Amino acid sequence: MTAKLLALDTSTENCSVALQWNGEVISKQEYSPRHHTQKILPFVEEVLAEASVSLTQVDAIAFGRGPGSFTGVRIGVATAQGLAFGADKPMVAVSTLQAMAQQAYASHNAEHCLAAIDARMGEVYWGEYQLEEGLMRLVEQELVIKPDLLDGKDSSSVAVGTGWQTYKELLSGQFSGVRVLDSVLYPTARDMLSYAQYAFERGDIVAAENAEPVYLRDKVTWKKLPGRE
Repeated sequence: MTAKLLALDTSTENCSVALQWNGEVISKQEYSPRHHTQKILPFVEEVLAEASVSLTQVDAIAFGRGPGSFTGVRIGVATAQGLAFGADKPMVAVSTLQAMAQQAYASHNAEHCLAAIDARMGEVYWGEYQLEEGLMRLVEQELVIKPDLLDGKDSSSVAVGTGWQTYKELLSGQFSGVRVLDSVLYPTARDMLSYAQYAFERGDIVAAENAEPVYLRDKVTWKKLPGRE
């Protein structure tokens, strides 16, 4: 049975909410840099009202856990936590990179996808995804990395995300043969529902107090200065 899920994401310049309810998806999104805090809760209210349901009737709340804008990811996680606390619902964390790869599959039947979000400071948030049973699965691990340090190769993949816009010449040089999908720039809550459903069925959920963002830069191992090893 398909779970009733509310998903939300503010990890990038795009602000989005989606409700999976009785086999249908109701969604709302808007490109709104720096206005996520004003948009996100009204979007939640709108999709719930359109379905004539209350927050207490959903099974879980999915959220874009990052990577993405530090402030944006934090807003999304905090908002989802507040909703989950208030309704006493579990939460499901979804990668923003996976959501873009899932969007590439849904809109372009892509089976292999290179997702990159502009991480500023000359870097990208990076993930490679391969289709498996209708779900785009991560190959190896997500990274924050300078584009010229990626292990480039010839590829028949599609490429998505703002990283391919900002560093298009550099990334295209590294990965010859890729097809950049200019229509898939940002993750959306709608595209988080597939993975959220899969995770919910597996019991891969967290209590609101344990929901955490993923920034990726937390994982960077900095070169230690002499004498500070």
